[in-house]
Amino acid sequence: MTTTTPSRGRRRAPTRMERAAGKAAALQRPRVILALLLLLGLTCVMLLDGYLRAEVGGDERVRDGASADKVPDKVLNGGPILTFRDGKPVTQTIPKKTIVLTFDDGPNPTYTPTVLKILKKYDVPGTFFLVGSMVSRYPSIVKQMVAQGNEVGIHTFTHVDLSYQSDARIKREMEQTQLALAGAAGITTTLFRAPYSSETDAIDNYSYPVYKKLGASGYTSVFVDTDSDDWKQPGVAKIIKWATPSGTSGSSVLFHDAGGVRSQTMKALPQYIEKMKAKGYTFTTVSGAIAKNAAAQRASGTGAGAGAGAGAAAGTSTGTVEAGAKPSSAPVDSAVGGAGTAGGGTGGAGRNGSRNGISVLQGAHREATGMTLYEGKALIYAVTVAEWVVPGLAAGLTVVGIAVMSRFGMMLILARRHYRQRNKRRFSWGPTVTRPVTVIVPAYNEKECIANTLESLAKSTHPIEVIVVDDGSSDGTSEIAREAARSFGMTNVRVIRQENAGKPAALNNGVRSASYDIVVMMDGDTVFEPDTVRQLVQPFADPEVGAVAGNAKVGNRNTVIGAWQHIEYVMGFNLDRRMYDLLRCMPTIPGAIGAFRREAVLQVGGMSEDTLAEDTDITIAMHREGWRVVYQEHAKAWTEAPASLKQLWSQRYRWSYGTMQALWKHRKSLTDKGPSGRFGRVGMPLVVIFQIITPVFAPLIDVFTVYSMIFVDFWASLAMWFAVLGIQLLCAAYAFRLDREKYRYLLMMPLQQLAYRQMMYLVLIHSSITALTGGRLRWQKLKRTGEVGTPAGAS
Repeated sequence: MTTTTPSRGRRRAPTRMERAAGKAAALQRPRVILALLLLLGLTCVMLLDGYLRAEVGGDERVRDGASADKVPDKVLNGGPILTFRDGKPVTQTIPKKTIVLTFDDGPNPTYTPTVLKILKKYDVPGTFFLVGSMVSRYPSIVKQMVAQGNEVGIHTFTHVDLSYQSDARIKREMEQTQLALAGAAGITTTLFRAPYSSETDAIDNYSYPVYKKLGASGYTSVFVDTDSDDWKQPGVAKIIKWATPSGTSGSSVLFHDAGGVRSQTMKALPQYIEKMKAKGYTFTTVSGAIAKNAAAQRASGTGAGAGAGAGAAAGTSTGTVEAGAKPSSAPVDSAVGGAGTAGGGTGGAGRNGSRNGISVLQGAHREATGMTLYEGKALIYAVTVAEWVVPGLAAGLTVVGIAVMSRFGMMLILARRHYRQRNKRRFSWGPTVTRPVTVIVPAYNEKECIANTLESLAKSTHPIEVIVVDDGSSDGTSEIAREAARSFGMTNVRVIRQENAGKPAALNNGVRSASYDIVVMMDGDTVFEPDTVRQLVQPFADPEVGAVAGNAKVGNRNTVIGAWQHIEYVMGFNLDRRMYDLLRCMPTIPGAIGAFRREAVLQVGGMSEDTLAEDTDITIAMHREGWRVVYQEHAKAWTEAPASLKQLWSQRYRWSYGTMQALWKHRKSLTDKGPSGRFGRVGMPLVVIFQIITPVFAPLIDVFTVYSMIFVDFWASLAMWFAVLGIQLLCAAYAFRLDREKYRYLLMMPLQQLAYRQMMYLVLIHSSITALTGGRLRWQKLKRTGEVGTPAGAS
């Protein structure tokens, strides 16, 4: 006896197909992670955009009428500039005949540039208290503002009343605004004005601790002496009147360059500047006013703290000082290190009007460096992305929503028209088709189902021959088929066995072996009603018809997954296919039930192995050859749908990827003429938009909906979601009515809408990865139970 010893240390080299399959499998593993990362990234961008617009974390509470018995009288009656030295408050007034023009709530893309032009025209500086979220959205305006010589301060990041906020929120509001300033203009600042603040006598027991904590961190809080109340839009004359200080008093004057309609402010500002200049007033910034006070003190040689570093600006702070107070040198929090120290100035302004290379008018500015600068630029970049992505997605989803709603409307109209047309008493395809036809049943390991399939065919009211093509089954399918045929007394059954080559090859083998000119194709797990074949072949009385799609129905519908697919099948066959039929661009003849002219199949080259969706491929090919493809609603087949999420994933992946392949294969139909061009310019766009693009956008719609429910308007968003669901339920109910189905399954539709769309998103990611890597799959075999033995609900 001779034995063969295999060589050691050597392995067979993998084939080209094995290498491609291995590569595709390796790249497909992260598909779920990739999909989740995409959704996570989108969610983060949306949260950032919502935070900028005060939709996320917004707090509209404003404190009013609180007690001020714990606030020192010298603060309540002091000047509009407040600093703290060793925890002791220090206030300053504005020098006589001096105006500090301050602007709140900006920057605004409409009004702030106008203000800057006016200030530049009259050579007047301003102090702008900026909202950090607006800074991050319009960084170029802030950069121009600083370059023009104006001073900037912090007005929090989201314009919230800090007296209601925690220490962590206060710190975050300040730090984020500093980062925004760093990214926009390369600076940080030590000036601060609280939202909803006014004069110092409005400070209460809740806001004073906030100013004290910020003062300990080196911030100078700025209030107003004179409020123009321009936000009330009282008219130009009143704005000017209310902004004019009494006598020769100096004043911190408040205007707004954002936060509402500011057209009156834009008209009043130049007139106000001219008026005050005519009265002999000069204009400066907050730091400029502090420098003036320091210079006056040095000249007189008096005043507490003269010559010492003070506040957040150049020069020495003077004015009302509590007993025992010492000049502050407290640094701004290290998290915003670019701000330097609040009391970093160690002397007044030089004669050249600058200190350490920084203009006295911008004495509160500090150059942003290191991580502060880089984090600031990163924030600006992220906000820019959010500013483009979120509105773009919103616009895209709006278009998709309109398209989907329009499609629903078109489906309802055309489905009704189709139903009425095909169910008229006088409707006929032509002479009744009575000649025998061939039924081809491709089978691969169908031992659980093949007997039920043959039993249903044995009851057919139309003369048929049955060809079972066993595609290399290993479970005895061919033997079971022969035994079943004998037991049912079927002498018209042939069983052909072939090496495993895939479903297209099995179907082609059956077509070649067919005895008749019409072939009916069905799956090995499908059962027909007695009248199915007769109904299915009647359209062939019309010589233009080359193929007919039947009505596939889910037999195992008593589970959640089965009910989801049941809803989908009923809507697909009774709305989509009716629409496609009238438009003459039917994209797919289902593998579970379809009939073809044998000559048409041979004319297009048979079932192609180029795609995973051979049924879609041959349907499009028939359109391109000029054959008409129609839908026959009365020809019903009952199929066993996937019973688990894993099997459902496998099936839908095959369908979606195969559809992509088929569309790409027949892309030239877009420019063809005649029936081929009709499909390319009508059917193909409908399939691409509503079977590929829309499912990708579906989870984004859910993300937007959840976002709106949490951060915008819960009840309005919920009402909108239910409105869309109501439209879908209406369409589904009409489809169920046309198919005479029971409505109770529609109770599963809300859950189907939530779960199914997310799964389809992941399926399309999977399909796209496979398409990009060029991977191929063989005929996938789903696990069957054989429970669809008789047509459920069939009459």
